[in-house]
Amino acid sequence: MDILLTNDDGYMAKGLEVMAEILREFGDVTVIAPKKHQSGMSMAVSMGGQAIAYKDLGVRNGVHRAYLDGTPVTCVKFALNTVFSGKKPDVLVSGINHGSNAASAVCYSGTLGAAAEAALNGIPAIGVSLDTSDPDADFGQVKEYFPGIFRKLTATRPGGDGIYYNVNFPSGACGPAKGIRVASQGIGKWVRELAAWDREVFTRLRISEEEARKAVENAAEGERLYAVVGDFADDSRNPEDADHRLNQAGFITIVPHKIDCTDYEECRRLKAGGLEQIFK
Repeated sequence: MDILLTNDDGYMAKGLEVMAEILREFGDVTVIAPKKHQSGMSMAVSMGGQAIAYKDLGVRNGVHRAYLDGTPVTCVKFALNTVFSGKKPDVLVSGINHGSNAASAVCYSGTLGAAAEAALNGIPAIGVSLDTSDPDADFGQVKEYFPGIFRKLTATRPGGDGIYYNVNFPSGACGPAKGIRVASQGIGKWVRELAAWDREVFTRLRISEEEARKAVENAAEGERLYAVVGDFADDSRNPEDADHRLNQAGFITIVPHKIDCTDYEECRRLKAGGLEQIFK
């Protein structure tokens, strides 16, 4: 099996290293990951004719590794146009992300953006996240349970076009995982999202000292610096099997997503309401 592995935390992230170790038993693993942290990029593409740096890091522990100075989706595009030109990987895995990608986080996630790009190209894809932002997180439960999840998800192709899977592991703060549940995507929003820039903010966001220093140095006269942080506000309409609620209860969740975002029920309602017209 040919496996393409990427993430949005950057090629130095511990989660990426752990996933490469997990996947080695399943086939040939090729890592092409962002050079820098790329959280929140969703399906953004490095465009505008900008130069994109690539570096082949060689083979280590049986895994071919490289980085690209672009978004997670750009990493997937690069892989499909170079390493896998003329063929496709059998599966793409994105992660392990440091931080939850449950509920509405999927709308912003670079981890899931990479999985969606693979699905758009007809490649089975799985995004994997752990509910902690600790750069030195304990991925023990992912090591224990993800191989079984991977086997089952890759045993047969998805039951439709453009499907990709969002797998979220609870933090483990409440003890061992209670089980695995197929879930629905939860909904919610973030509040108090903008905070004044200070050391605590960039430490929380895992921004390096160098990046923080450059941000301050590059600020123009009169500019004030802020960072997007925020607290998640749950929505009372969520069912109990919403992914983030099950994660909080200690379950590993699997949510199938589709590239096609059309609300077909709303299409039928609009047609029935006479919105369609034929111009003569």
